[in-house]
Amino acid sequence: MTEITDDLPAILLREEHAGWKAILAGHGGDHFTRAMTRDALMIVDGAVLGRNEVSASFAGVTPWDSYEIHEPAIVRLGDRAGVVAYRAVTTRGDDTVEMRMTTTYLYGGGSWHVALHQQTPA
Repeated sequence: MTEITDDLPAILLREEHAGWKAILAGHGGDHFTRAMTRDALMIVDGAVLGRNEVSASFAGVTPWDSYEIHEPAIVRLGDRAGVVAYRAVTTRGDDTVEMRMTTTYLYGGGSWHVALHQQTPA
């Protein structure tokens, strides 16, 4: 049984970076299909998306060019869950977007999975 340890901040930030790197590489849909729980939700400006909708939302979209994670905070939720909250700064061409992000992770089946993700324009 894997329990949350003092490595939790590094583990969850690594998971968050993996998602961003997949998005930058144009594989966001595939990544989130694997990373999200079956009943996971992603809350974005104006919409609440399930896993299949999240995956489809990446089709035909130009990937971000870069991202930065600022002011990360980790909240432990029992022995198999945690939340990552941070400010993200992303760029695509000449556009820069700043968002507040929160991702809730659950541990199961030997890996961490996104149960809920919320992003709010900053």
